[in-house]
Amino acid sequence: MAPRREAVAAAVETDIPARLDRLPWSRFHLLVVIALGVTWALDGLEVTIVGALGPILQHADTLALSEAGIGGLASAYLLGAVAGALAFGWLTDRFGRKLIFFATLGIYVAGVLLSAFAFDVWSLAAFRFLTGVGIGGEYAAINSAIDEMTPARLRGRVALIVNGSFWAGAALGSGATVVLLDPAIVPVDLGWRLGFGIGAALGLLILFTRRFVPESPRWLVTHGFLEEGEKVVAEIEQEVARETGKRLAPATGLLKIEPRRSFGFGLIFHAMLGRYRGRSALVLLLMIAQAFLYNAIFFTYGLVLTKFYGTEPAHVGLYLVPFAIGNVIGPIVLGPLFDTVGRRKMIFATYAVSGILLLATGYLFALGLLSAVTQTAAWCMIFFFASSAASSAYLTASEVFPLEVRALAIAAFYAIGTGIGGVVAPSIFGRLIGGGEPWPIFWGYAGAAALMIAAGVAALLFGVDAEGKSLEEVAPPLSQIA
Repeated sequence: MAPRREAVAAAVETDIPARLDRLPWSRFHLLVVIALGVTWALDGLEVTIVGALGPILQHADTLALSEAGIGGLASAYLLGAVAGALAFGWLTDRFGRKLIFFATLGIYVAGVLLSAFAFDVWSLAAFRFLTGVGIGGEYAAINSAIDEMTPARLRGRVALIVNGSFWAGAALGSGATVVLLDPAIVPVDLGWRLGFGIGAALGLLILFTRRFVPESPRWLVTHGFLEEGEKVVAEIEQEVARETGKRLAPATGLLKIEPRRSFGFGLIFHAMLGRYRGRSALVLLLMIAQAFLYNAIFFTYGLVLTKFYGTEPAHVGLYLVPFAIGNVIGPIVLGPLFDTVGRRKMIFATYAVSGILLLATGYLFALGLLSAVTQTAAWCMIFFFASSAASSAYLTASEVFPLEVRALAIAAFYAIGTGIGGVVAPSIFGRLIGGGEPWPIFWGYAGAAALMIAAGVAALLFGVDAEGKSLEEVAPPLSQIA
């Protein structure tokens, strides 16, 4: 028996989802993507700068941290991200997308700004935890809001490009480290603080742009705010029609629902672990596979370059630039195919190809046939596909579950995937690389490749053909009346 639900309004029929899905792409949609999705680029910039801070923070003129202290900072950020994702994932479904994406970005900005004024390892760890809480909460609120306001026929490519923009920020961050962390340009105890300060300033600018983004009309109508939802959609339609100069096509398709203010945990778990348990298993596999691959490479690429190719530590950041560019270009080129060729085929292709390329690259590495340049080129090729694969995991999590549990589903699977991939992969590969022998590292790469290929096959066999379909068709709302 399904858990009991309490209605707050009589059953209503609405065409709000159909009206949103039939809209042409417009400046409104671009504003939503920029105001919400740019957080990913900011996170990429800030994480990259932080990743380059290790040697600087060990300096006696800065915080004089130990290697264990530096590792603890990464753990604090990760724990914060997991906690923030779970807490704000539930709050996003309960209180709406807009309230939460303002709160999470505010927390993120506060954490980054406070990090600039850290005075020891404990204060910086606390501020990194706070920053992680904000960015973890962002994942759930932002992916939910963007998917719910993007026309169905474009949802795949938009989601991939938004999630892939993390690497645009990473590329900028790599370039910024060359200036900010060079003591000949900026004093050693000032450069790293400026890095955090710049991130906070950019975050405040983004926070200002978000005031133009409305609450998700889909969320409003399912939670009993029908009049407000109708008003928001009407304003969006007027803006789009005025911008395009064309009369909008009539919307077709009614949704009959019984609005409710809240949906208890019983109902949520009944949906995720009962009716949609197959989808939950698939999303979990996709999340773990991509997180393991990314964290295995991204957090150890510097060790590989310095230990096996003799790259100067000060030059490691330069190798990240082409790596990041490959990650950005992949979703831009491949994203449209997720809306045309289809979700299952493209998820399978991107996961499987990236896994096969990783296996081949690992083999060449073990044979000693690569240089720092060719190794980086191989990583660029791998992550051209893997970036789209990783983004498609978040896309899948955000569209295969009902609206009322969407944000919590994203948060839960992000937390589990990040917890496993973020903790296990760097630890395993750090030990393998520390051994100094290439063949054990190859077998580590082979394991990551096998996991990616298995996830791709699972998507092909058990995935959902969500391309071009409304979110309500892919996963009917829990409040829908048959």
